Parts: sequence; C-alpha cells; structure tokens
Amino acid sequence: MAIANKGKPFFFQARPGKDEKIFKVIKFKTMTDKKGNDGKLLPDAERLTAIGSFVRKTSLDEIPQLLNVIKGDMSLIGPRPLLVQYLPLYNDIQKRRHEVRPGITGWAQVNGRNTISWEQKFEYDVWYVDHLTFLLDIKIIFMTILKVFKSEGINADGQATMSEFKGS
Repeated sequence: MAIANKGKPFFFQARPGKDEKIFKVIKFKTMTDKKGNDGKLLPDAERLTAIGSFVRKTSLDEIPQLLNVIKGDMSLIGPRPLLVQYLPLYNDIQKRRHEVRPGITGWAQVNGRNTISWEQKFEYDVWYVDHLTFLLDIKIIFMTILKVFKSEGINADGQATMSEFKGS
C-alpha cells in the first residue's frame, strides 16, 4: 500500500460522528491520488490499486479505525461514518443515524453493505439506533465475520465503491 501510494499508507478524512461532531477517520489507503486533466480525482475504479482491491475485499482497510474506537470517536458497531458533505442532504429520519457513535461495522453492512440503496442503508441505520442492544452487537460481529469470509456486498453493481449520495 505504501509503495502504490508513494509512501502514504494511511488515509485520513473528516467524518461526522455522534451528534454530527466531526472527527478524522483513519483507514489504510486503497486508492491513488491520480487526477484527470481537470484537476479532479479520477473515478474510484481507476484509482483503486491491485493491493487496495484485496485490502477492501478482506476489509483490512478498516483495521486502523480501531484507533478511532480507542479515542472514543467510533464504536465497533454502529452506522458507518459517511462523508461530511452528506450532512445537509439527510432528511430528519436519516439524521437519526447520528444519535449513536458510528461503527466499523453495522446493521447495514451485514445486510447488504454497498449493494443496497442509500434509502435502505439509512433504514437499517435508524433501525439499529432504535434496537440497540448488546446481543444485537454480538450478532452483528458474527455476521460481519461471515460476510468478510464470503466477500459479500463489497461493491455496488458496476462500481468500485458505493455511488455518491445525492439526497432522497
């Protein structure tokens, strides 16, 4: 990863956490910073490195987020922290995903991950907020392990990652 990314193995990005408080998430970097002639980053599929593809498939890129858990910005289980620019796009129900700390894995991840619609993802996130229990978290941990071994739900159809959220 460090070789493919010019010595930069980590990726830091501002993300909203509990109560929409912004924090820096840390992940292993799986894409290059290649830009087009317009100066904008190329599409994810063109920037994803070969090793990055493996790291995503095995969910190893999530390991550095354990530091976010230790710092208290994240939990092991909860809605995945999304991009800051999505905050004004959420409706009142979707915003409820920020009532709990975001997680490395969550109910939406074990029920489709990147292969479900944004609306379904948010429904799962809010369902989790409303049904949060220790036993549910244990169930999600075991379901996550199974998903990682089966490599399920990693990519949306025809995309290297999830499509951009543009509001409901």
